[in-house]
Amino acid sequence: MKKAKITEMLIFIVSAELVGALSALLTGNNFSFYSELAKPPLSPPGWVFSVVWSVLYALMGLSAFLVYNSGSAGKRTALTLYIAQLFVNFLWSIVFFRFHALVLSAVVILVLLGLIILMIIMFHRIRPLAAYINIPYLLWVVFASYLNIGAAILNNK
Repeated sequence: MKKAKITEMLIFIVSAELVGALSALLTGNNFSFYSELAKPPLSPPGWVFSVVWSVLYALMGLSAFLVYNSGSAGKRTALTLYIAQLFVNFLWSIVFFRFHALVLSAVVILVLLGLIILMIIMFHRIRPLAAYINIPYLLWVVFASYLNIGAAILNNK
């Protein structure tokens, strides 16, 4: 891979990671809130989330890079959808952790889930590998949706 392409790829990956970092920053580091919640079965310890999300943001950036570098006429629409889901992803942790709005964050994460599915479908049409790279992201958000909805039910918030 040429040096210019590696730089582009790193820009995509770092940009996605920065979205996650900014979202975490704007939550006010209020992650202790999660430890105080009644949680559904299979809830992992809090530290797992930052590790998983770091990997997933890198995969998202890589997949967007692959679509960006395709010759497809549909890449602009696909990347717009990518940005939309990244924005909703950004909002979710603020709604959940900063505002403790468990029901609203459940709605947000379900919207995110729908956007991820649409993004994967569009990415698959352009570059199947870019879609497959997002399968772990999809599965994690399904699991996170279960955790969010379970927490909302168990904590009546």
